[in-house]
Amino acid sequence: MFDLQPLEERIRTAAAARRPLRIRAGGSKDFYGGPLAGELLEVGALSGVTLCEPTELVLSARAGTPVAELERVLAAHGQMLAFEPPQFAGRATLGGAVASGLSGPRRVYCGAVRDFVLGVEVIDGRGERLSFGGKVIKNVAGFDVSRLMVGSLGTLGVLTEVTLKTVPRPRAECTLRFEMDQPKALESMRLWATRPLPLSATEWEDGVLHVRLSGAEAAVRAARQDLGGEIVDGAHNRWESVREQQLPFFTAARELWRVSLPVDSPPLPAAGPTLIEWGGSLRWLSGPQDGNALRTLAGRLGGHATLYRAPSKPPSGPFQPLSSAMLSVHKRLKAVFDPHGIFNRGRLYPDF
Repeated sequence: MFDLQPLEERIRTAAAARRPLRIRAGGSKDFYGGPLAGELLEVGALSGVTLCEPTELVLSARAGTPVAELERVLAAHGQMLAFEPPQFAGRATLGGAVASGLSGPRRVYCGAVRDFVLGVEVIDGRGERLSFGGKVIKNVAGFDVSRLMVGSLGTLGVLTEVTLKTVPRPRAECTLRFEMDQPKALESMRLWATRPLPLSATEWEDGVLHVRLSGAEAAVRAARQDLGGEIVDGAHNRWESVREQQLPFFTAARELWRVSLPVDSPPLPAAGPTLIEWGGSLRWLSGPQDGNALRTLAGRLGGHATLYRAPSKPPSGPFQPLSSAMLSVHKRLKAVFDPHGIFNRGRLYPDF
């Protein structure tokens, strides 16, 4: 068993001195969130699968375990992580995937990161080891504290182990290509989502919509015939490029905004190229935008806008500002888990 005592002692020492710590494993998401601040707390050594129960669809691993390693273990059993977290050239770790809450192309059709977290072990800001949830699927009752860690960007504690629900790999997959403008693509994706189709990913860019079908061979074959379109050979590489954000759209050296919206939202005004995922509910905008106007519009439509990547971090923070009520909840949670405010200061919101 991995010895966590040195890590706990270091956290206690930092808490006593009110010295901020910056949690880091693979460092693949250093670009994401607010400015990096504090003394580096390396946790990449917390690595390795601790439990794999293929028949129960459950996997546990230490938080520093690379996502790529988890995928290899699951592939040997014909399983996978349904939320398709980006691996970022093999540097992404399980803890980082949970802390960031980033999901890939399959998210809207299969679920987000938080939907598959069964339990976590963390060290809080007092240096105390805590466990939430469990290692079996039928275990969650009452307030599910383990899912609070998803998307918290390490502001509530140091993840040491995570237990996830896994899913079988689909028996068949097929990708279809359609040429259509953005309004037509949004309307098509919205309508298709209301039908019993084995959709597992959608992606529109520059007048072309790609649609992935996954599931039983008969279901995929029937949906392919129903929808029409052009069958794309070798589409796995394209979906990997979407998942890993390696398409030319993502790799261009400019601002990148990530806007989450209801699926029936209209096209957004944008100063540059647009890429759309998740059946229309995720809009990527490339190039400088009027951030205030974009966030106001996103909020009015029932969503939010995040400055996902930029040459410099804005003083107001990259995330949509919280309402006073929600900010109060976040601050209370922070006070409970990290009373001295030592973990990842300013990474999630400038106020903590």
